[in-house]
Amino acid sequence: MNLRIRDVHKFYGEQESRIEVLKGIDCEVSSGEICVLLGPSGSGKSTLLNIIGGIETMDSGSIEIGDERIEKLDEAHLTEYRRNYLGFVFQFYNLIPNLTIRENIEVCAYLSRRALDIDELLETLGLSEHADKLPSQVSGGQQQRCAIGRALVKNPALLLCDEPTGALDYKTSKEILELIERINAKYHNTVIIVTHNEAIRGMAHRVLKLRDGRIVRNYVNESVIAARDLEW
Repeated sequence: MNLRIRDVHKFYGEQESRIEVLKGIDCEVSSGEICVLLGPSGSGKSTLLNIIGGIETMDSGSIEIGDERIEKLDEAHLTEYRRNYLGFVFQFYNLIPNLTIRENIEVCAYLSRRALDIDELLETLGLSEHADKLPSQVSGGQQQRCAIGRALVKNPALLLCDEPTGALDYKTSKEILELIERINAKYHNTVIIVTHNEAIRGMAHRVLKLRDGRIVRNYVNESVIAARDLEW
């Protein structure tokens, strides 16, 4: 599902302390692309991701996903939009500690009218043998796989990943990036990854580089690097 962002502005604060954090963002991400949002802390990349996800509001501009215009939605319709179109993956897993890996994923499956098959998804995630364990009984990487499964089970058109490898070591980070790559190839979700890790741009179809609230580079990779071959 195509994503179109037009002249998005976002401010924080009031009067003399008012700061513009997004300064006219314009871009498009095509259906099925992996798009990496790069930039240092404070560049606006997580704010932009949160606006796309309907978690924060923009002050002006428009965002279209398919036929939906986010800025026209009231809170009830924003909830439906997040439920029907979006999956979220964050740096910290936020799993429910007293539910098993399977149950953590099933919780989100109930929110969707077109949920993926749980057993097939667990196999894709490499979690079949851990399905009945609690989050505290598996590794950080396996917890992040579960978090990805929880986001993906709804079969969302758009998978939003905010620093998904930020809390992981190098080897596990590569495994998670390979998993995101496989998911994109298998389910054809549009994937947006926010990161400050420049190396991750190599696996993206499209790269958006933000600085001080503006897109300073927007390009399509002519040659995409497999996640397993990334180095940093």
